[in-house]
Amino acid sequence: MDKIIKISLGLLIVILSAFTSVVAYQIVVESAFLNSLSSTYSYTCTITTDSKLSNVTLFIPVPADPLGNSPIVARFSAHDITGLPDDWIVILYDTGKATLVRITTPAIKPSGGPNAVNPFTITLSSEMQSDTVINTRDPVNNSALFHPVRDLQPVACPPVSSAGKEAPQCYHYVTSLYADYEAAPDALVNITSTIVGRNSWNIFEPGSNEFTSVTSLQMSGSHDGWETMNGTLTSGIGTYDTPRPST
Repeated sequence: MDKIIKISLGLLIVILSAFTSVVAYQIVVESAFLNSLSSTYSYTCTITTDSKLSNVTLFIPVPADPLGNSPIVARFSAHDITGLPDDWIVILYDTGKATLVRITTPAIKPSGGPNAVNPFTITLSSEMQSDTVINTRDPVNNSALFHPVRDLQPVACPPVSSAGKEAPQCYHYVTSLYADYEAAPDALVNITSTIVGRNSWNIFEPGSNEFTSVTSLQMSGSHDGWETMNGTLTSGIGTYDTPRPST
């Protein structure tokens, strides 16, 4: 009987030790995840022209979630946007369906004169820390995108070379931009905006997941009215094997 008791106690000690080790490991892993977790939005808007633009007014979509919360609004309000010219007047508008920044300036002029080979480019950019984990699997309903998102359609993604990761989901959509300026009939203007939402951490090695969305539009000659921008969205990029449910 004593032998059976000793064996049972030994097994119990082994089980408790194993359980304690597993729990301790999980605590260490979760602590490393939470302490290293960082969620950021990266925003860029590029305006390119090969000719002078005069009396310029643009209403450009600013990334915002479906409730109108935008990680970039405060940066525009404070003129804390890298590359933003000092003489540009920027005013933010919330229409209820979209958040837009109105940009007005007397002229956008290539410093070296018209040059189709090397057009004049202004790049606005900002990187912002998010207070919450970014939903990178379903950004349309949960994260900051260029609204309104219309005619969202799934499309095939480019081939993914990274093994062991979930396959991302790709979509095409359209949104709107307002442009009013005077230019030569053959002037070409390109406007491209990008938002990347990314969660990153380090548990023994770096890990991350993200989504990216790009909207673009090319215009020729003078303009005065609303235009349709083509948008692409790639969500679910990276890994989601984390110690707690990840968005």
